[in-house]
Amino acid sequence: MSIAQNKKAFHDYFIEEKVEAGIVLDGWEVKSIRAGRTQLKEAYVIIRGGELYLIGCHISPLPTASTHINPDPVRTRKLLLHAEEISKLIGKVERAGFTLVPLDMHFVRGRIKLEIGLAKGKKQHDKRDAEKEKDWQREKQRLMRNK
Repeated sequence: MSIAQNKKAFHDYFIEEKVEAGIVLDGWEVKSIRAGRTQLKEAYVIIRGGELYLIGCHISPLPTASTHINPDPVRTRKLLLHAEEISKLIGKVERAGFTLVPLDMHFVRGRIKLEIGLAKGKKQHDKRDAEKEKDWQREKQRLMRNK
């Protein structure tokens, strides 16, 4: 079940490969995510010290959050992956000019997971071509439905 999606990523990037990662979260963050108060639009993934971190993901604290903590909605969150997956991603990002973008936050057996995409940036003409193709597919469906 999907919680939040980053539709802007599919518009701005060619997604070559997808990887599912766990996220290190605080208790108040889990409650807020379950309430649907998260946004991935401006988020991105960086590699620091051989580990992956999610930056810019906004998780709005619930008004009923604990009184003894000071919630930071856009704090840096560590992503959990196997070491060989991390090394494979690091190699592709450093050599081939790829970038890592968060695509989808969802539940897997009660746990919150993040789908990361290995992406290459689109140029302006690529975005226009993709938009034309999407419009044509929509028009084709409409024509088939009317027959």
